[in-house]
This record gives sequence, C-alpha cells and structure tokens, in this order.
Amino acid sequence: MNRDRRLLRACCAVLVGGLVATGCGGGDDGKRPDGRKSPGSTGTSAAPATAAPTPAPTPTALDFVPDPKRAPKTEADARRIALAVVAGPDAWGPDYVKRTPYLSDPEYWPVLGANCSWETGSRPSTVLYSVTAYSEIPADGALGVLRVASTVTVHRTEADADWEMAGTLEEALRCPEQRLRDGERVASLISLGNPFGIGGNYTATDALGERGVYLNDAVKGEQFYGWYQSRIGQVTVATVVKGAPGYSEEQTSTTVGTVTGQVQALVTMINRAKDELEVQS
Repeated sequence: MNRDRRLLRACCAVLVGGLVATGCGGGDDGKRPDGRKSPGSTGTSAAPATAAPTPAPTPTALDFVPDPKRAPKTEADARRIALAVVAGPDAWGPDYVKRTPYLSDPEYWPVLGANCSWETGSRPSTVLYSVTAYSEIPADGALGVLRVASTVTVHRTEADADWEMAGTLEEALRCPEQRLRDGERVASLISLGNPFGIGGNYTATDALGERGVYLNDAVKGEQFYGWYQSRIGQVTVATVVKGAPGYSEEQTSTTVGTVTGQVQALVTMINRAKDELEVQS
C-alpha cells in the first residue's frame, strides 16, 4: 500500500523525531549525515549526474480522520482492535519467530516503582485493553538471542492515551537506569517526544522514543536498547528491542542492524490502528 511505503520512508529518515537518524537502504554515497565526505571516500559515482527528484510536500495534517462510530467503548471492542493491531514476528522481519509465551496476560500491567524497578501493577480504569506480543530471533553462532516486543494499549479516551504518552516520556527522565527483572536492567536512558509536525513526526498524533544500553548478567558487555511509541487517537502502539551480541542499531560490516525491523513493526501497527479507527471512504 502506498501509505505503508510513505510511512516506512518517513520513519526510517527520522525515527521518533531525530532520536535515531538512519537510512533504510541504498549504498554509501561517500558522505556522512552532516554532508561531509567520509574518510577514505572519493565521493564519486560511476553513474552520470541526474536532476534531483522534486521533494514531496511536507504534510500539514495527519492522514487520519477518526470515525466516532468506530471508536472502541467496551473491553470486547478494545480487545478485538488490540489483537488486530499488535505486530507479530511477520511484521518485524523474516528471521523472527514467536516467543513462548507469545501474548501477555490480559491483566498484565507493568509499573515503574519509586525505586526505578519494574513491577506488576493493576490495569488502570482508563485502559480498556492492552496486549504485548513477544518475538525473537533465535541464537545462531556468534549472534545471540534478539528479543523484541510490540504493545498495543486501547484507552477509553484520547486524553487518557495522551496521559500515557506523557507518563512514558517522564519515566526515562525520572529513572535513567531501570531494573527490568532480576539480572536485567537498562541504563543511560535518554528520551524525546514529538507531537505531529515536530521533529519529523508526520506519521502519528504523537510520538516518543527512548534509547539506552541493555545489560544482562548472562550476556557479556553492553547491548543496544530502544523503545519507540506512537499514538493514533485513543490507541498507543510501541516497539522495544533488547539488543544481543552480533546486533547493533544500524547495519555494519560486522553486526546486523535492528532499526529497520523495529520501524517496520511500528509502521505496521500505526497503519493497522488507522485502518481500525478512521472514517472509511
């Protein structure tokens, strides 16, 4: 679908308003992101010069018009939408498979405590339904187990969803180091929020991102950690990657990149949420 490709390009160019800037394809043109030549690059091309394509106009409004008649009002409505939207392994990439268990318990609701440790809390009354789908790439030689997850939360109102976004953004500021569970933690967290039209966000009502390092007592060294979340109306969607040996944010000569798969999963859920909630032509 054309919208899929536009969203994927937009998210790849500026993921969550510049928290991670990366290209999703193409070769090295001999330039760094700041426009200067990379060391050792000639900056030349075998192909003849051609006129630069006309850039697409900057969107002035989100391509989403909610239909009040399709807005979920009951837990059953929200459950149907959440399960239709959540991204499974097929949305992440061809090497991903379902983890066991694959879906979270319907009553599962994580809470970041005052001691910066994640605990199991009670689902707020403002949330109609929430589900997390767990996927992974199994270990293979020098590559460790790469674990990822996708979360969809359906709120009672758009304002409730907005409060969740604000709370998530605050968590990294309050707790730059967080204990996930025994033997696992994230550290050096930074976060950035971008409403539509700010920082390159032209895909969602609101967006935010967290980056940091993932530390696992069973794995040597620091690994990449990334959490990206978007809001479409009263629905929030999020993807998380806990890195593993042999993987990095971007593809290098020695490591496999994780950003593209995370963007694909996020874009998939953004589009699915729009399809579930928008006015049908």
